[in-house]
Amino acid sequence: MAYIPPHKRSSNEAERPFPTPDKLAPLFKRNVNVRSSKSNDNWTGKVVWADQAISKWCALGLDDDTQFPSSVNLELISLETIEHKIGEKRLALMNSGLATEGSEVKWDLPKSPWVYIAENVLEDLIASFDNMRKEMESPKLEELKPNLIARVGKVLFHRNPSVNLESLRENLTTKMLKNWRRSFYTNVPVSYTEKIVNKVVPNIGVDFESEKDIYLVKLADSTTPDSTLLCKCSVKADGKLQLYKVELNQMRNMVMDISIPNKNLDLRLMLNLKRVVTTQTDDETQSIRDLVDAAIADPDVKGGLRWPLEKTSSGKYNVVGAWHVRAKVYKNQSLRFKVRHADRFDFGTSIGEASWEISLRLKKLGSKLKEEKVDVDSVSEMLEENMKFIYDNFLSCESFLT
Repeated sequence: MAYIPPHKRSSNEAERPFPTPDKLAPLFKRNVNVRSSKSNDNWTGKVVWADQAISKWCALGLDDDTQFPSSVNLELISLETIEHKIGEKRLALMNSGLATEGSEVKWDLPKSPWVYIAENVLEDLIASFDNMRKEMESPKLEELKPNLIARVGKVLFHRNPSVNLESLRENLTTKMLKNWRRSFYTNVPVSYTEKIVNKVVPNIGVDFESEKDIYLVKLADSTTPDSTLLCKCSVKADGKLQLYKVELNQMRNMVMDISIPNKNLDLRLMLNLKRVVTTQTDDETQSIRDLVDAAIADPDVKGGLRWPLEKTSSGKYNVVGAWHVRAKVYKNQSLRFKVRHADRFDFGTSIGEASWEISLRLKKLGSKLKEEKVDVDSVSEMLEENMKFIYDNFLSCESFLT
């Protein structure tokens, strides 16, 4: 049998069709980890953290240092892509009650879940935005744009080899997990995305904004190893790429991971700083354009792009990844959210993945935080409204991890 390069091997996920236009018309206490549980869970590019960044995890329905209910266990999760990258399985909190009760187990809580999320996020959100504001005021060679993002998926814990899994299950508490390294898995079932666009969208007061079909070329800079350039491209009539924006990998200022054991989906809130490159030398600009112009769109390869031999580097830049992203974008006055299919390929590891993802940008809340004098009560109320909107509409899903 002839050898098939890794990025040309078939992927069932990649074959999933994007929905057609007619289809698309309990208490918790904070478990605090400041700059400790950070994980490089993005593709082909290092995660950049601000100097005073905050990273936390909490579990809905539990007090700090409280044992989980007997129905909630820490289970090994089999994910082919992750196992190829790191050689081991991840762990996730799973609720056996969801097998019989569907996409949500009803818990009797003294406060609504979104109220507790808002109460526990508020202080760190305002502090992180204040730190971000100082970063934005310092002289930079790029345009800085703050983004407050909510993502749905599953919190995954990185297994501690020194901990016996069976003994952990017998006495599973939040205290045991709060210092474990973690990542956030955003690949959701296609049936969930179809439910969102066909059943949720018509009932939540959002309008269709646009449909996007773009490619991302990721470049490493040999002079700044911690940075990755993201070259956003559209496709011209002749099939060649048209470069329209160059960004640095985003800087994270705050990450709050929230495990929600009474549902099949968890929540991640992120405050990021988008860094749009505005100043480049002529040589840098030409090198980037040379690499973009050399790319060949090919639906049969993972990431959707390939390059001729010896055309993956130019000047100080080297191609390290490719994405093909198709998305439907919806919006209302408070937020903007995407339902997207992302086909990725990492040139360093020769690993590709196609995934369905949903993310929400809380634009009105972000604008409120940018005001010179922040009205804390107003921010709290708006944050609570956003969390209720997400909890009610975006966290119910059939079981999809095993």
